[in-house]
Amino acid sequence: MPDLEEPAEGAADRAARTPAPETDAERRRRRAQFLRELGEAKALRERVQPRRARAARMRQAMRMRTFRW
Repeated sequence: MPDLEEPAEGAADRAARTPAPETDAERRRRRAQFLRELGEAKALRERVQPRRARAARMRQAMRMRTFRW
């Protein structure tokens, strides 16, 4: 039966696999992609559940009307 344990890793192997710190541009790009997908998901939800979406809009409008500066 073959040995199932993996060989011990060296510090160089672990360091090579750690991700490099992302740049601000990469972070902004990922955030923009996330916000686009979030908007698409909300639009889809409004199309497939119009009554629930209308109720959510009404709740949001009520929150905005009762908000005090």
